[in-house]
Amino acid sequence: MTKPATAALDESMDDLFATDSMTTRAPKTRFPQEEHEPRQIYQLVRDELMLDGVARMNLATFCTTWVEPEVRQLMADSLDKNIVDKDEYPQTAELETRCIHMLADLFHSPEAATTLGTSTTGSSEAAMLGGLAAKWRWKARGIAEGRSTASPNIVCGPVQVCWEKFARYFDVEIRQAAMDENHVLTVQQVLDRFDENTIAVVVTFGQTFTGKFEDVAAISVALDDLEARTGQSIDIHVDAASGGFVAPFCAPDILWDFRLPRVKSINVSGHKTGLAPLGSGWVIWRTTSDLPEELIFNVNYLGGQMPTFNLNFSRPGGQVVASYYNFLRLGRDGYRKVQSATYLVAQHIAAGLDATGRFDIVSDGDPRRGIPAVAWTLRDSGDSAWNLFDLADELRARGWLVPAYTLPADQQETILQRVIVRHGLSLDMADLVLADLEKAVRKLDLRPPSRPLASHEGTSFNHSATAVVATEKVVS
Repeated sequence: MTKPATAALDESMDDLFATDSMTTRAPKTRFPQEEHEPRQIYQLVRDELMLDGVARMNLATFCTTWVEPEVRQLMADSLDKNIVDKDEYPQTAELETRCIHMLADLFHSPEAATTLGTSTTGSSEAAMLGGLAAKWRWKARGIAEGRSTASPNIVCGPVQVCWEKFARYFDVEIRQAAMDENHVLTVQQVLDRFDENTIAVVVTFGQTFTGKFEDVAAISVALDDLEARTGQSIDIHVDAASGGFVAPFCAPDILWDFRLPRVKSINVSGHKTGLAPLGSGWVIWRTTSDLPEELIFNVNYLGGQMPTFNLNFSRPGGQVVASYYNFLRLGRDGYRKVQSATYLVAQHIAAGLDATGRFDIVSDGDPRRGIPAVAWTLRDSGDSAWNLFDLADELRARGWLVPAYTLPADQQETILQRVIVRHGLSLDMADLVLADLEKAVRKLDLRPPSRPLASHEGTSFNHSATAVVATEKVVS
């Protein structure tokens, strides 16, 4: 982006698109030499971002895409606040503490006013902290009983990739059950996989692939029975990244949280159904004693010591401030109204899809069975000239990102499509989605592709991941 020798020294009066920044190529692989006017570079970067999809039309993401203007202002006000600097920003730290205790109360901790928790950059970090605490609790029990602590494992069903990362990064075997026809972890799958080295069972409350709730209570009862018969106690960690901010308001009688004593920790995503901007997660422990002291580091805070237990250190405080705003702004009643509206829209979409006669509904937006999401398969797919990958491709041309992907083993032959209904997706927008979907189906029927898209061509929204180095090649 080097200026010609004849270029005017002052371009402030020039038309924006006649300036040097707009008539020379921007560097792509080397650090630039010269400075440029802010308005020029802002426009340059903004124009490139036009190639991104429209966030509110992204029906694949679980993440917040609409916030109130006051949240935007608080994020701007907090732009320079480093939340780990407790001494310099003590009130931001105080708001984090209040949020922790509010969430502990929401999740029925018996020590809600005193138990420990922390904000994180997202639910994945929160999940890993919950896993680490479970590992250290198991290790302490093993040492006390004179057992080896060399081979820890976790038992889980079809989980988000953060748990596979946790297992790899922290040297824990992952005993992941294959997906059955109901798409969730079962009691029998847990009982078939545990042993004395199981640090915890991870139960997903709002499963990534379908949105369904796994049955935390049934698994807890089975582990209670196991302990009564064998004396072995296995903890539960609930990955409630998506479900933790909907069930308390729309299905409060479901037993999944700290009302079950075996549930020792819960992670939730503030930037999903928590309604906070991106970069917000939380992990809460049932009681103070459930977070091993070995994981806690004290930082100086107003002349005293404040515990910290994060994988990250410096990070912005705005997301915590925004979460506190949401908790005060909405309260239980407001969150119930917001989340009930998302369930209403999800059920409307499910009914519209079912009315076409072309799809089998897997998740229908029932608050007792899952998060506000709709998932479906193509009915009589073996006789169709197109598949759900083709349908997703057609919808993308209209601007809607409606993911289609294959399920994990043992359901890997199933192609599923899914909509996550988030705060900000109105009933009118849902009608637009359904209308465009019906048009896409008619087009595919009239002009089917020469061949349906293959899975490797159409799984751009897949939520699983494959390690570059296979597990058996990892040397510990």
